[in-house]
Amino acid sequence: MPAEFKDYYATLGVARDASADDIKKAFRKLARLYHPDTAKDKKTAEAKFKEINEANEVLSDPDKRRKYDTLGANWQDAGNFQPPPGAGGHEQEFHFGGTGFSDFFEQYFSGGSRYGFPQGFEEEVPTGAAKKGRARRGHDIEGDILVTLEEAMHGTQRPISLQTVNRQTGAAQTHSFEVRIPPGATDGRRIRVPGQGEPGSNGGAAGDLYLRVRHAAHPEFTTQEADVLHDLDIAPWEAVLGAEVIVPTLDGSIKLRIPVGSENGQSLRLRARGLPKGKTGERGDFFVKLQIVLPTKLDDAERKLWEQLRSASTFNPRA
Repeated sequence: MPAEFKDYYATLGVARDASADDIKKAFRKLARLYHPDTAKDKKTAEAKFKEINEANEVLSDPDKRRKYDTLGANWQDAGNFQPPPGAGGHEQEFHFGGTGFSDFFEQYFSGGSRYGFPQGFEEEVPTGAAKKGRARRGHDIEGDILVTLEEAMHGTQRPISLQTVNRQTGAAQTHSFEVRIPPGATDGRRIRVPGQGEPGSNGGAAGDLYLRVRHAAHPEFTTQEADVLHDLDIAPWEAVLGAEVIVPTLDGSIKLRIPVGSENGQSLRLRARGLPKGKTGERGDFFVKLQIVLPTKLDDAERKLWEQLRSASTFNPRA
């Protein structure tokens, strides 16, 4: 069953030859607009936020973007978009609901396998059932689940649905269940949901479902394991003279002291303000990376001040 084509370039509002920087800027602008924590219409914003995250997940990754551009050679003919050869040869097809990713993403870009993988063993059955064949355990299934940093911070329960479709007969079965996202769920972590994979046959047990956590891209933060990172733009005089600025964190805004003589690219570390580390109660750290931004437009008064500084200063960056 072909997945509905997703035009990720249109979702972010960028051209197909957009640079990596253009894509980053477009995503951050939209993410700030539709982030569920700040948007007025939260229901609409949540759906839009997932769409732009999925688009950014593919277009910001060079390998995924290259694959997308190759698969989308006939992208305008969305109705006839077909899976590539070998994209799942199993007789069962699976469709997730509630993971935050579309079928199109699951089919082409998920880190796992939406068609499952065999476990390679059969279970014994009572003698009376032997004529029906051996019981066979269902395949395990893998997929991705989009988790916001706020959910990763505090943990949450997520309703998930899984539809199993027989690719030969078209018969479909759907079952729904709750998945617990624990506090501190790091990007790439696999969450096992026992018995929610492919149904077994001849009385065999069902396989398991493995959901790989993918952190939703945030307009302000990135993560590295349990650490949270934030890029902070500062003025040249704030770097030279020091300053106190307000910065956002997952716990709310705080006042941060910029040290005198700070350098571009320097990181300031705030201990225990990252994501939780399992059940220990410990937390990762929060890193603020300083980015010195130079003014690009000057009025006459500002230009004179910069010229005075040039004349008075003994600083030589090439000494």
